[in-house]
Amino acid sequence: MSDFRIQPDPIPVESHSTGMPMFIAPPLDPHFGRLLAQRIQDRTARVAIIGLGYVGLPLAQTASAAGFRVCGYDSDTQRIATLDELRSPITTISHHTLAEMARSGFTATSDPHSIADTDIAILCVPTPLTAYGEPDLQPVIQATRTVARKIRPGCLIVLESTTYPSTTRTVVQPILEAEGLRVGYELFLAYSPERLDPGHPDHTPDQIPKLVGGLDSHSRDLAVRFYSTLTTSVIPVSSPEVAETAKLLENAYRAVNIALVNELKIVCDALGIDVWEVIEAAATKPFGFQSFSPGPGLGGHCVPIDPLYLAWSARQADRPARLVELAATINASMPDYVIGKLQTALAHQGVELAGAAILILGVAYKRNVDDTRESPGLIIMDQLIARGARVSFHDPFVPVLPTIDHTRKRPPSSVPLTAPILQDQHAVLIVTDHSSVDYRFILDHARLIVDTRNVIPLRHHSENRLVRA
Repeated sequence: MSDFRIQPDPIPVESHSTGMPMFIAPPLDPHFGRLLAQRIQDRTARVAIIGLGYVGLPLAQTASAAGFRVCGYDSDTQRIATLDELRSPITTISHHTLAEMARSGFTATSDPHSIADTDIAILCVPTPLTAYGEPDLQPVIQATRTVARKIRPGCLIVLESTTYPSTTRTVVQPILEAEGLRVGYELFLAYSPERLDPGHPDHTPDQIPKLVGGLDSHSRDLAVRFYSTLTTSVIPVSSPEVAETAKLLENAYRAVNIALVNELKIVCDALGIDVWEVIEAAATKPFGFQSFSPGPGLGGHCVPIDPLYLAWSARQADRPARLVELAATINASMPDYVIGKLQTALAHQGVELAGAAILILGVAYKRNVDDTRESPGLIIMDQLIARGARVSFHDPFVPVLPTIDHTRKRPPSSVPLTAPILQDQHAVLIVTDHSSVDYRFILDHARLIVDTRNVIPLRHHSENRLVRA
């Protein structure tokens, strides 16, 4: 990488005569940038990760493995207590890995004073939706305030949370500068969206390319320099807004294509055509097509939510993102479709949905992870309970539902997959296709199986005990 540049970028100010932007160069002391660049190079920079969830903890592991001394901050005291006991709260980080991190100097804390000497602060907090379906940036705002009150001049702050375009510039920057330190002068600020793929062992954080957009060239260059120590590929872009929008495009792309195959599944069902065979056939084309799979609905913190950040931003510009909004509507309707298929299958066996014993197989939002956020399994569970069904669940990755999910009379714990339990169910509903589950055993003992993931081999589809949904 080239030497850190010390000539400041021009910054826009408004001309009193024309009202149009003109540019002046800030008198930036290059000392801060040079010092941080050197600390990054020799791994003496102190790194604070704000938020130790599914994004922050893997990032802390990656930074620790790269040789940095990492302090993780989280306001959840129970999570900190778990980490202090060297027990990982997420399956993507093992207890053994957590112990290795601790030996390398990693610490976890809920005391904001612990991040006072930070050189690099990375915000990895949730960006949920409000009850009205609008962006809720309170976690970002609170995390930024925590950092702003404790950091010192020369610190690089990076936002990794997925958000709408301009958040870094219009939300994060003013909070930082309210404490008296100016971005582009005493602070550096950039945006670099997380791109994790939980449950996919080939997509490790050190192999996933990172986008970086800085508020100025110094911020960008320092962020690129830092992330280049963590991953094999770093792609600088012209602004935080480009990086913010790119992340939204990535997940909107997935949401729209999943909506397409979800809608196609419903159409093919009406036409008596096997949608899975259709997708497999189309995937033989070596160009112009990428395969997506239908399912019971979207889950996780990214794909169901991020496109709505884009849609909200588009509405603010009076240019509605109609395709994105339609895709969200289609995907959100899939739990109802699944329940309809289940109800019809039960009726064919002379069983009413109200009072039926239903075992939901999988409440994590995707295979081989323990994350239940926005899980279609929980949405389906709530709807079945509301309709009077007797619901239980099995999930090898979620032995106990998180406390936040203990609502609407949800069963708190996973039941074992035994022959008597399976035989006692009116139906087994496959929602999450964990690879460790013995589906042959389920086929041998369940009275009725409703499969939303196409995990039961096609040759068994003719059996009247197996229904695809």
